[in-house]
Amino acid sequence: MRISHIYSDFIERLATAASDAIMPHFRTGHDVENKLAGGFDPVTVADKAGETAMRALINAEFPDHGILGEEHGPENTDAEYVWVLDPIDGTRAFITGLPTWGTLIGLAEKGTPRLGMMMQPYVREAYVGDCDTAWYKGPIGTKALKTRSCQNLADAVMFTTTPALFQGEERTAYDAIEAKTKLARYGTDCYGYCMVAAGHADLVVETGLQAYDVVALIPIVEGAGGVMTNWTGGSAADGGQIVASGDPRLHELVLKGLATAAI
Repeated sequence: MRISHIYSDFIERLATAASDAIMPHFRTGHDVENKLAGGFDPVTVADKAGETAMRALINAEFPDHGILGEEHGPENTDAEYVWVLDPIDGTRAFITGLPTWGTLIGLAEKGTPRLGMMMQPYVREAYVGDCDTAWYKGPIGTKALKTRSCQNLADAVMFTTTPALFQGEERTAYDAIEAKTKLARYGTDCYGYCMVAAGHADLVVETGLQAYDVVALIPIVEGAGGVMTNWTGGSAADGGQIVASGDPRLHELVLKGLATAAI
C-alpha cells in the first residue's frame, strides 16, 4: 500500500503478528470472559494474545515508544510516539463467528493520530491511512480509498453499533438523525468507518468509545477525504461521542442535529 509514513512497514508487521496470534482462536469455541460486572463486556484469549504479540514487537523494536492497549493498559504514554491498540474491535462479532471484527493499530504523534490500520485477517482485508491518503488491500486488489459525495441525510447510509448505545438526550438526538437517513445498519464496529472511507456508506454515529476504538480509524477516514470528530466538532482522538462522515457538508449537518446532546 502506498503510504509514505516512516512506520508504514512496521504497522504491517504489527498486523501480521496480531493475525498470527488471533486467528488460531477464531471459530474454535474458546472460553469467553466477562469484564463488566452487571453487564456483558466480553474478552477472549485471542484479544489478549493479539495485544501481547504487538506489544512485544513494539518493545523490541522501539522501546522508547508508548503503548495504549485495550487489554493491557498504558505504557510510557508521555512518549512522542504512542501506539494505540485494539486487537479485536468487535469481540461480540468474534465470539459469534462473524468476520466483521478487526484489529485496530493506530499511531499518535505528540497526541495526534497520524497513522492507522484496520486489518481483518479472516477475509484478508486491510485499510490503512496517514491522514493525507488512504488505501485498501485485499482480495479485490490494492486501491486508493475515497469517500463519496453525500450532502443530505435523505441520501445517506449510516452505521452505528446499536441504538442501545445511546441514552436519554443522546438517544433522542440519534433517533432524529437516523429517521432522516436513507438506510441505517447496525453491528458493523470498525468496519463501518472503513466503509465510509471506501465510499460505500456516508456516516457513523456512536458514543461511549475509547481512544483505542478510534485512533487507528481517524487517519483512514481523513486520508480518504472524510471527517471524524466528536459531537462538538473537536478532536475524536480521546473517544467519547463520535461522528465520522464521508462528506464535510453532511458532517456539519449532523453535528447541528446532535448539538443538544453533545458534551
